Amino acid sequence: MTPPDFTTFMRNYQDMVYSTAVRLLGNDAQAEDISQEVFLKAYERFDDLGTSPTAGGWLKTVTTNLSINHLQRYRKRWRFFSDLVHRDDDGQDSEPVEFAAPDGDFLADLNQGDRREWVERALEELPEHQRVPLVLFHFEDMPYDEIARQLRVSLSKVKTDILRGRTALAQVLMRSGTEHETLTAQT
Repeated sequence: MTPPDFTTFMRNYQDMVYSTAVRLLGNDAQAEDISQEVFLKAYERFDDLGTSPTAGGWLKTVTTNLSINHLQRYRKRWRFFSDLVHRDDDGQDSEPVEFAAPDGDFLADLNQGDRREWVERALEELPEHQRVPLVLFHFEDMPYDEIARQLRVSLSKVKTDILRGRTALAQVLMRSGTEHETLTAQT
């Protein structure tokens, strides 16, 4: 029987744990499994976590680590593009490709929750090798070198995958923005 305090604790953090896992894994069922595993670990340490002001950070770290471990265990082999870096004519690293956002009216019509859902759905469409470093960098505020260490890949691979992930995400968002405008006009 779970103590009532743990049930409340779990309810308070379940959305954060699940959304972190689903962003990294891109799969609802796997994210649910990871979330359960996180809360099993939390239950074992509930005496310390129940009153800790850093419980949320601990849960997010455990969720991130378990998600990465899951991906490393069950994913196909990563294709290494360590020496493929976009360079300009002078041999210097080029800047990321910028894509125009969909019409301002479209973004203005979306509230914060809709924007978040829109981005999360677009993230699910990215391949794992782009989605994971992109999420770690932009959502978890993890620096490039830490991402490389966590994923056990080279720093240049992380940079390349993030650059390609941003480009792919922008394309998905542009495509889905058009679809969203069409759907909104029809309703």
